[in-house]
Amino acid sequence: MTRNQTVSYNTKEHQMHREANHVTTPGTRDVFDAIADPTRRQLLRLLADHEELSVTGLTSHFAISRPAVSKHLAILEEAGLVAEEKVGRERRYRLNAEPLREVEDWLAFYEQFWARKLRALDDYLKGNA
Repeated sequence: MTRNQTVSYNTKEHQMHREANHVTTPGTRDVFDAIADPTRRQLLRLLADHEELSVTGLTSHFAISRPAVSKHLAILEEAGLVAEEKVGRERRYRLNAEPLREVEDWLAFYEQFWARKLRALDDYLKGNA
């Protein structure tokens, strides 16, 4: 094993340890990073369709384990996209869509960009018809 492989392994191990012991703080993760995963996008969709859902209720929609769903929820919570409330022994989650405004603003620029490009193409085609 080369030195780079050892460093890479130790870095990965350190990152896994950090994530396992990480306390989630809303707003500490990039929203784009949080929504990059299809499972997390589906979790957001489920929470948008319901006022709130428990981890068990959310897990029933996936072919992955409850701990895996919990890890995805922690990432969403770090981005401020979900709020967690402990009710008895159960954790319940609600959508907080406000951080998605950043995504909406980013997309709005590209919607305008493509609208201009398509208008220019339309003008070009009408001029050559």
